[in-house]
Amino acid sequence: MAAVCHPRRALVEIPAPQPKIAAKLRRSYFEILSSRLASSPAVPRGPRTSNTPRRPHNFDSSSGSPWRGETDEPCEPIDEQQRTALSNQQLAQLIRSLGLVEQSQEPRLLTFDLKYLQDSLQLQKANVFRSIPYSRFGSNRDAHCYRKAHPHLLAFKVSCHEWGQVLLRGAQWASALEYALMAWRYAGELPRWDTPGHNALRDQCFASLAAVCLAALRHHGDVAKGPAQGHQLLRRLRMAAHHSQAIMPCIQELERILEPSGDPAMERQ
Repeated sequence: MAAVCHPRRALVEIPAPQPKIAAKLRRSYFEILSSRLASSPAVPRGPRTSNTPRRPHNFDSSSGSPWRGETDEPCEPIDEQQRTALSNQQLAQLIRSLGLVEQSQEPRLLTFDLKYLQDSLQLQKANVFRSIPYSRFGSNRDAHCYRKAHPHLLAFKVSCHEWGQVLLRGAQWASALEYALMAWRYAGELPRWDTPGHNALRDQCFASLAAVCLAALRHHGDVAKGPAQGHQLLRRLRMAAHHSQAIMPCIQELERILEPSGDPAMERQ
């Protein structure tokens, strides 16, 4: 019996192949650059030699700006007479006007400096009291609290000495005298410690301020020549003596300055 061959049937019919789609190949950078150079004409490099004026920037002329108007007009050349130096009369007038401006601003600058120094001393005094721990069962003026406040006390002493010397070097005698009395009041408000040796920084502040006050009186004694001014200054110095006796040389110097005036009000004081 001959074998019967049955043809095998495919389970899935394979579709006909689709035509290929032409895709763009990626070109290298050199191919793109060479194609662009070949298509465009060569532009010579170098300074612009064309006589065509450049187009000016188009500023908005609708708003009320200072750029409104024609911008294509060239700037006028500077006249040679404008480049000449000032004459002697113009130069003298300029120096005189500068001197008047400086004299008008000088009192304002001194007042501002004293206000700044006052704020600085007040801040440093507040830092001293902030550094003292008050939540303690014992005294808050003992050695432990002094060690906490010592850096701020030292900063206060340095400020008293340095700013007084700056005013003396600048020959600002009236400002130095006013600063010494102002800083004296802040130094008198510093805490007194239980140990006498811990009050040395406070005494050094008084000694430095007394030296500044004495130097200002010797170089600028005219501030106390008037009866009213001398009486007021002597009263302030005697009030400062309640904090420290280091001010006594200043009181004696002021009394010596006021002695020739023969003011009876001064003698009764």
